Amino acid sequence: MSRRQRSPPRGPPYVSADGQNPRVAGGFTGRGPPRPSAPTGPEGEEHYNIIPVHNLLADHPSLRYPEVRAAAAALRTVGDLRKPPFVDWRDGMDLLDWLGAFFGFQRHNVRNQREHLVLHLANSQMRLQPPPDNIDSLEPNVLHRFRRKLLKNYTSWCSYLGRKSNVWISDRRVPSAADQRRELLYTCLYLLIWGEAANLRFVPECLSYIFHHMAMELNRILEDYIDENTGGPVLPSVSGENAFLNSVVTPIYKIISDEVDDSRNGTAPHSAWRNYDDINEFFWSRHCFQRLKWPIDVDSNFFVPKSQGKGVGKTGFVEQRSFWNLYRSFDRLWVMFILFLQAAIIVAWEGKSTPWDALSSRDVQVRVLTVFITWAGLRFLQSLLDAGTQYSRVSRDTMLLGVRMVLKSVVATGWTVAFGVLYGRIWSQRNQDRRWSAEANRRLVTFLEAALVFIIPELLALALFILPWIRNFLEKTNWRIFYVLTWWFQTRAFVGRGVREGLVDNIKYTLFWIVVLASKFVFSYFLQIKPMVAPTKAVLKLRHIHFKWHEFFSNTNRFAVGLLWLPVVFVYLMDLQIWYSIYSSLVGGTIGLFSHLGEIRNVQQLRLRFQFFSSAMQFNLMPEEQLLTTRGTLKSKFHDAIHRLKLRYGLGRPYKKIESNQVEAHRFALLWNEIIETFREEDIISDREVELLELPPNSWNIRVIRWPCLLLCNELLLALGQAKELVDKPDRLLWGKICKNEYRRCAVIESYDSIKHLLLEIVKDGTEECSIIINLFQEIDHAIEVENFAQTYKTTALPQIHSKLIILLELINKPKKDMSQVVNVLQALYEVFIRDFQKVKRSVKQLQQDGLAPLRPNTNISTVLLFENAVEFPGVEQVPFYRQVRRLLTILTSRDSMNNVPKNLEARRRIAFFSNSLFMNMPHAPQVEKMMAFSVLTPYYSEDVVYSREQLRWENEDGVSILFYLQKIYDDEWKNFIERMRREGMGDDNEIWTTKLRDLRHWASYRGQTLSRTVRGMMYYYKALKMLAFLDSASEMDIKAGSQELASLGSRRFDGATDGLGTSRSPSSRSLNRASSGVNLLFKGHEYGTAMMKYVYVLSCQIYGVQKGKDQRGEEILNLMKNNEALRVAYVDEVHRGRDQVEYYSVLVKYDMQLEKEVEIYRIRLPGPLKLGEGKPENQNHAIIFTRGDAVQTIDMNQDNYFEEALKMRNLLEEFRTYYGIRKPTILGVREHIFTGSVSSLAWFMSAQETSFVTLGQRVLANPLKVRMHYGHPDVFDRFWFLTRGGLSKASRVINISEDIFAGFNCTLRGGNVTHHEYIQVGKGRDVGFNQISMFEAKVASGNGEQVLSRDVYRLGHRLDFFRMLSFFYTTVGFYFNTMVVVLTVYAFLWGRIYLALSGIESAMVHNSNNNKALGTILNQQFIVQMGLFTALPMIVENSLEHGFLPAIWDFLTMQFQLSSVFYTFSMGTRTHFFGRTILHGGAKYRATGRGFVVEHKSFSENYRLYARSHFVKAIELGVILTVYASHSTIARNTFVYIGVTISSWFLVVSWIMAPFVFNPSGFDWLKTVYDLDDFMTWIWYRGGVFTKADQSWETWWYEEQDHFRNTGLWGKLLEIILDIRFFFFQYGIVYQLGIAGGNTSIAVYLLSWIYMVVAVGIYVILAYARDKYAAKEHIYYRLVQFLVIVLVILVVVLLLEFTHFEFLDILTSFLAFIPTGWGLISIAQVLRPFLQSTVVWETVVALARLYDILFGVIVMAPVALLSWLPGSQSMQTRILFNEAFSRGLQISRILTGKKANH
Repeated sequence: MSRRQRSPPRGPPYVSADGQNPRVAGGFTGRGPPRPSAPTGPEGEEHYNIIPVHNLLADHPSLRYPEVRAAAAALRTVGDLRKPPFVDWRDGMDLLDWLGAFFGFQRHNVRNQREHLVLHLANSQMRLQPPPDNIDSLEPNVLHRFRRKLLKNYTSWCSYLGRKSNVWISDRRVPSAADQRRELLYTCLYLLIWGEAANLRFVPECLSYIFHHMAMELNRILEDYIDENTGGPVLPSVSGENAFLNSVVTPIYKIISDEVDDSRNGTAPHSAWRNYDDINEFFWSRHCFQRLKWPIDVDSNFFVPKSQGKGVGKTGFVEQRSFWNLYRSFDRLWVMFILFLQAAIIVAWEGKSTPWDALSSRDVQVRVLTVFITWAGLRFLQSLLDAGTQYSRVSRDTMLLGVRMVLKSVVATGWTVAFGVLYGRIWSQRNQDRRWSAEANRRLVTFLEAALVFIIPELLALALFILPWIRNFLEKTNWRIFYVLTWWFQTRAFVGRGVREGLVDNIKYTLFWIVVLASKFVFSYFLQIKPMVAPTKAVLKLRHIHFKWHEFFSNTNRFAVGLLWLPVVFVYLMDLQIWYSIYSSLVGGTIGLFSHLGEIRNVQQLRLRFQFFSSAMQFNLMPEEQLLTTRGTLKSKFHDAIHRLKLRYGLGRPYKKIESNQVEAHRFALLWNEIIETFREEDIISDREVELLELPPNSWNIRVIRWPCLLLCNELLLALGQAKELVDKPDRLLWGKICKNEYRRCAVIESYDSIKHLLLEIVKDGTEECSIIINLFQEIDHAIEVENFAQTYKTTALPQIHSKLIILLELINKPKKDMSQVVNVLQALYEVFIRDFQKVKRSVKQLQQDGLAPLRPNTNISTVLLFENAVEFPGVEQVPFYRQVRRLLTILTSRDSMNNVPKNLEARRRIAFFSNSLFMNMPHAPQVEKMMAFSVLTPYYSEDVVYSREQLRWENEDGVSILFYLQKIYDDEWKNFIERMRREGMGDDNEIWTTKLRDLRHWASYRGQTLSRTVRGMMYYYKALKMLAFLDSASEMDIKAGSQELASLGSRRFDGATDGLGTSRSPSSRSLNRASSGVNLLFKGHEYGTAMMKYVYVLSCQIYGVQKGKDQRGEEILNLMKNNEALRVAYVDEVHRGRDQVEYYSVLVKYDMQLEKEVEIYRIRLPGPLKLGEGKPENQNHAIIFTRGDAVQTIDMNQDNYFEEALKMRNLLEEFRTYYGIRKPTILGVREHIFTGSVSSLAWFMSAQETSFVTLGQRVLANPLKVRMHYGHPDVFDRFWFLTRGGLSKASRVINISEDIFAGFNCTLRGGNVTHHEYIQVGKGRDVGFNQISMFEAKVASGNGEQVLSRDVYRLGHRLDFFRMLSFFYTTVGFYFNTMVVVLTVYAFLWGRIYLALSGIESAMVHNSNNNKALGTILNQQFIVQMGLFTALPMIVENSLEHGFLPAIWDFLTMQFQLSSVFYTFSMGTRTHFFGRTILHGGAKYRATGRGFVVEHKSFSENYRLYARSHFVKAIELGVILTVYASHSTIARNTFVYIGVTISSWFLVVSWIMAPFVFNPSGFDWLKTVYDLDDFMTWIWYRGGVFTKADQSWETWWYEEQDHFRNTGLWGKLLEIILDIRFFFFQYGIVYQLGIAGGNTSIAVYLLSWIYMVVAVGIYVILAYARDKYAAKEHIYYRLVQFLVIVLVILVVVLLLEFTHFEFLDILTSFLAFIPTGWGLISIAQVLRPFLQSTVVWETVVALARLYDILFGVIVMAPVALLSWLPGSQSMQTRILFNEAFSRGLQISRILTGKKANH
């Protein structure tokens, strides 16, 4: 490569250096209308993004690469192409300008894609191995490969539709210049279409359709076709300024927009409007060519919205809202469950001990064959569901679809009847012959033959499963014969073809599922089904039951049996989730173990491996020169494996090589020190810890590696101890003992060399004393050399020397040095050496002869005073000297092993993870120049950027501010921050709010979930790449000089007021600016260019245009751009023209370092408003055109990154070249660290659950299960693969509310591959407050409810093989479905129990104890799930792997004490409620959780609003059932039995009611509880008005809670009414138990009981009427009415007591009967609101509903009030909720505020 250029001091020179005054890109100024500008002319004056492609002579570091110039030159080969008409063509214009002029692309789109393409081609050519012969021209293969990848989706689309591709390129070996130009033109054309397509990027096959026709027109121009109409050269049908946008994009955008309008903001049924997928799938059929034509026919019925009925309807799939979708999408799973259950019951019914005993009977064998009848029936059900949901797809074009639906139903019916008849014939013959005769067996064979024919499709599928490549070939091959063969089985679709995995992967996940299913079915048979047979038979045999109520049917035993079996069946359907959880934990743990995760868990383990650490860093992070032939071969892989083994276990003593290879040591030191430096900047370590952790460069002529002090601590003292023990032993033995420990050897040698250098440094040259010291050390050196040290010197005197040296160093380290004391110590040292150290005493004369005594006459050693005038200390400016002294002092004095350094847990975790990851398997790092380029994309809307002063100081009602909270939670980090501020010149702590305010705001923001934290983290990539680029190209001298220079700067930077020992130091040189004192100082200029070519960070701040100048956030985003040169901000600008006309633009801006202002780079007009679908994907989509590189990492606003992890990014990107199975990856999954775990116990529960999912969970999903999707995590996408296939997420309104996972679905369906890599991690924040977490759970559960309806889930359920389908189900929607089944199990069990108790069947069954035992066993499973234990197992396994088994168990127990089970049970209710309600009624919506710090108390009314319907009402219902059961069950009289049967249900009730208050700060504060009750009653009775919000008025909230009924369909309403009828059962069951019934079981008793309801409502209506009429003015009448009503009620009660069997207890019991009835009536009235709202009844319904909510509120408030009243509850709750530091801080702050108030 050519020369490097040194960069100027103020950042890299990015602005074009052509000497002209740059103007705003494209001639736009501000937000006004743009000046018209022709898309022509050189662009020498315009602002550029990354490289000035328009001016290749500019002084820019990226332009040093010939590849950039080669790519730009290739674009300028316009040559003899026909020039576009109506355009002033100039020299310097290129192929993109040519295409832009012909096809009417926007000028800024052309500029954007020019840089995009040049960057990509240059980067690709730089990666070529070996480099091309001519580096100044574009290599044809680079372009060819890129064109094929970019147009792969287009060519497969052409093949699918049977159309010939319009890419006319010959496949000759050596392409001609014309071929290369044509290839470039096709590539440019696609990129220009994509760059301007706006929302059409979500419909990739629509882009293929557009490209198909435009490529044809391009071909006609290139082939010089003549236009038949004009006789002139042919022109494109779409041309002119902005023609592409106006004529192609806008019409399709408009129809999408019209359909979205019809969706009524997503509330209309999905079947009533076309979403993005429907628009896209229209282009999957050939009809698109006839309907749309080219140029696009805007009169086509495609452009008629579906709501108008005449247009193109739903295509490919109709989303219908129904629970049946779960069956329809995963029918194979349910068929397996139902058939096994049927067969198991038939076998178990025989009562034999084992199933094979039962199956030895021919009768049982034949009965088992009934599964075929059921199977045929299930096929019929599936055909009905297909027809019922997809009938609207049948049209004139799709008649065959309708025919298939009808035929499938007919065939399934035929099979059901046929099997029924054949089965009946078997038994009729058997019963006729009374044995299994030959004829009966013949009929049985006939049945089996029919069954064989029936299962032929399954056998065929099995054969193709065993040979997956055949299936993939058949599905991918677009031969007509295969369509005909597969027509019966599945609808033809462009996606979902060839998604099978390779044979090895097949075997792995098949084995996994065979073991899981075997365990489940064995368990189900022996412990669920078999134990239920005896109780079932006993119940069926019960006769003469004394029923306690009116019995409508004669034989209700079967109904009772059904109720007994219902919870068992629910558990049977759900428990595969538990088995999956158990085995996935074991498999995940095993894979983690073999991946070497968790081998270095703490500092102690790091000490053991640190000596191999630099070799590991060199091996993994530094590129090695490899020949092309050796890369990726088996031999090189074997060598790598051997090398890793050596590194991992220290074989071959790799640290020895470092000592001999100083370049490697310096390189390692530079990297390690930069990591430690970054830690210090982040304030997670102190200045003292920096000195202990850093690797100082070699100075003072020290002969060994200078390991961090941390590793050398205590080693010198241990060596002294060994010397003492082995006194008089030979040198070799002593030295051999010391050398066994590498750190001890280094500590001894470094101490010796340092002392020698120090003494020579402080004693003046040329003095007698100096020569004495030199001679003295020469003697010692000689003794060591001849291995005679122990014989010459007394090792017992070493401790004496040691203590004197410590005193000397402490004196030197003081800022004011007492020279006399120093002289005394030196004299004492001298005397110890002369008298005590030498074994052979020497006379003064001998000493003088040996040069060890002064040559003065009559010298007496004891009286002579040396060093008096010979000592001189370096000045305070000699910072490195004093730093070395401190290091030496540390080595000499440290007595402990420093296992608590660094003190900060986060710093320890990061060091441990980083060091551990370097011993894991990862690809080799290429040079930065040869690595894949990548971008990071973060969508941002209006979240916090940096906390403001006001936010930090604002105190909540407890006097707790965010800053106070952070100071307590991050106590050590706050101390480190203050230390850093003092070092940087802060004199007084109050300056923190003035001169250091910005630093304070950043410190706090970097501990929250703010944009600034995310940006800081992502910019570490840029910093890391610059550093790695420097190390790649730096010479040995550069690195050596660099490390020395940095050492002196580092010393100066950390030279603050005090050192770690508490002694004062001179603050001679204050902090240097970080930018000028880091590794940046060493850079030569090219590093900036390389890093910018490889990385850009695009922040998609959708409304930044509005925020600029008006909002603090706009200013802060500008500051982020100022401080981060690789940061770009994309936003949507609205330009108003005239009264109604608004133009929308996608704009990219950056901060120009030379002009010192924000400049606009690109402005691309959009066809209309950006947001048609869900907000986040639309925001991502508009900015993706500004990303660059081969890969893009999707980062959310709540994420963080670490410098040491950024160093491994180039290794990670190499994974794209590796085959995983039969495919290369298209998404690289990255591990996450949840950084919010320390905030509170809730945050810890959430982060523990999340951590196990993002590590162990995804590890198993990726391997062996092969179903990992994309979960909104920091995954890295193959950018060009995704940009041609619909982008990084899906955006259809509501159905894609969980937008991220659909990128994974789309990837899998289109033949992509998702992997997971754990040697690199990114930080992620999670919600930390209870209400935030619940809203997040609600959002995710609702999203899963919508996924159930989606086409993606249906297709994956059908296109994946059986075992991958199981993996997919149980890790996505199945998890939520099974959570719901757990709750349904509780309901089914309790409703069944109460039925048995109230009917009287239970008392008849009471003698049969087997029944309870069997049910108890089964329900224990449900309890295990409910307690969150199956989410706990993966947590325990992952924790054991990474932190050790005992810490994992301790963490788990601590969680239990902190009531994690209450939290998990509550969140289970949240998931169940929102998942179920979304599937039934819809209503999924984005819930902004805020993700702030939650330290404030949430009011009771807020909690009631959030949880009344989802938890409180359901818990009260279950509580009422349990109470009624306790009072009316014969079993419940035995307390232990009752507790045993109902404890899990009571736990659920308590959790659902109490959790929001247990996890509410100050939840049990008595005063707050009183205020909360008052606030609640105010909210309930406040009437409100039109604009009243739900948090102000109960009535508004009550109506909002019913919103989902407005959008639900007829089936949803019917099902809701059927479910509400259950509330009437209480009344029916209980009235017969009342004393007044007198044991009468006539139906009249129940009917008469309704009089009570009528009277109660009547009394309420009378009182309400009287209140409204008299309460205000004639109060006395109101009181009179009340009095009369009370008298009347008392009179009725007295009469009933006198003349009937009525008892006082009946009054209380009747409440349990009639209150649920009233709730049932209100619930049904809400469903029927459209009919009732206009009637007089509705007001009564609203009034009664208000009373019910008051009642529920009081029931929920009662336990809260009780706990608030009890002393100690509040402090215990605070301790449970927050960690101790904050709890303690909170108490202190309260005391202080109390004191202030008293004064």
